[in-house]
Amino acid sequence: MSQKREFEEGKGRIEGGSSEDKRRRFKSVVQEVMRLQTVKHFLEPVLEPLIRKVVKEEVELALGKHLAGIKWICEKETHPLESRNLQLKFLNNLSLPVFTSARIEGDEGQAIRVGLIDPSTGQIFSSGPASSAKLEVFVVEGDFNSVSDWTDEDIRNNIVREREGKKPLLNGNVFAVLNDGIGVMDEISFTDNSSWTRSRKFRLGVRIVDQFDYVKIREAITESFVVRDHRGELYKKHHPPSLFDEVWRLEKIGKDGAFHRRLNLSNINTVKDFLTHFHLNSSKLRQVRFVFLTLCLCD
Repeated sequence: MSQKREFEEGKGRIEGGSSEDKRRRFKSVVQEVMRLQTVKHFLEPVLEPLIRKVVKEEVELALGKHLAGIKWICEKETHPLESRNLQLKFLNNLSLPVFTSARIEGDEGQAIRVGLIDPSTGQIFSSGPASSAKLEVFVVEGDFNSVSDWTDEDIRNNIVREREGKKPLLNGNVFAVLNDGIGVMDEISFTDNSSWTRSRKFRLGVRIVDQFDYVKIREAITESFVVRDHRGELYKKHHPPSLFDEVWRLEKIGKDGAFHRRLNLSNINTVKDFLTHFHLNSSKLRQVRFVFLTLCLCD
């Protein structure tokens, strides 16, 4: 009997302890729920608009990408591949006059430079395969109409070839490569003068050797110019002349002419001599000039 009472008392203590634990847990749960409700009460007005905004932006972004993809597919079906028009252009002028066997130069003795231009912007086209294309220099008739839009056939019909039995009309590096849309044409010279052509003049042209899908590149053509025999270079004026050039290199003084001879007799042989007398003894120059004019009138 004593054992039964001890068992029932122990059972009662255990059950009593279990009830207390349940009450404590219930109280804790109630407090947690109340705390969460309080947090929800304060945060819900802030979080709900923020969540709605984020969801809206993500939906609009996904929808925009989807619509852009549909538009690209439609455009591709309507215009599968549109061609692009570019053009070559000489970036500097030729230095004139031009003589056979002499290096063809640009302004101030620089090499001739050619650029690949985007006509829509007027800027150098420096990206893509075309910006590193291979170039070729060729010669065109001087009366070729370079103002209007020409065709490939127009170019072919106006290219000037060497005369029969002669060397190729152009000598040197007639090929070059664009670098970021700019090419340098260096060490090129003519082997023949232009006097035998129908216009008595030449033009230089530059074209792309490589072919690119859906890209059309227009040739570059210079203004017309005369090519003289290199023997005429012996009488070429220098611009600007050097101080140690012979005095006849100045304009209006012909080599071995009467004025040139009178200057030599007055010991004015170089450009430096001429400038020295001009600044320090201009009367002597006027006297030489007067004698020259008198001789011309007597003749």
